[in-house]
Amino acid sequence: MAGIGGRSMWVAIPVGVLCLAAVGALGWLALPMMPAALGWVGSAVSGQLAAPAPSADPEPEDGVPTSCRGLYNDALWATLSLAPGSTLTPDASAPVTTATTLATALAPQVRFTCTWHGADGVSISTTVADVGTDAGAIAAASLPGEGFGCTDQGARVRCEKTTGDVLETLELGGGLWLSSTLTAWQPAQYSERVASLVWK
Repeated sequence: MAGIGGRSMWVAIPVGVLCLAAVGALGWLALPMMPAALGWVGSAVSGQLAAPAPSADPEPEDGVPTSCRGLYNDALWATLSLAPGSTLTPDASAPVTTATTLATALAPQVRFTCTWHGADGVSISTTVADVGTDAGAIAAASLPGEGFGCTDQGARVRCEKTTGDVLETLELGGGLWLSSTLTAWQPAQYSERVASLVWK
């Protein structure tokens, strides 16, 4: 029975040269990153690595969102931002509401207002503001006379009115005001989803 031959030098030498060339090429490609890599290793050894950068909307101390992005979960944000012709205008404008008497009486101190505009004139305006801790009781007593239906939501009072293609909600409790006016654009459970991030 014939023995199995050993390695062939005619094959081993060219393959070895090709491997060395590949390693050399990879090393040459990695050279531009060497200073950064050495700096990172040095920082890691000395324990001086920088802390990660904060997120765009840091967790607020009182749990209330501090910007429009924090007011929406990812699914609702995608629904709004990807709608045809969608644009967002964040500012500190006064709440859009027909409950002007209540707004005058409570004088909400606006934290921020998020106004979305879409194609064909549809829009949504939502305001988060600070009000007195008795605002919910005042709203429940006064808004039904203006056509709103009000319900107790535990930590807050929620009042709602629909006029044509405009849905308006006001939610007040715990010193907070959340109002939304949706004009011909009503994503599923918009008001409930937004309120769940204001009152956690």
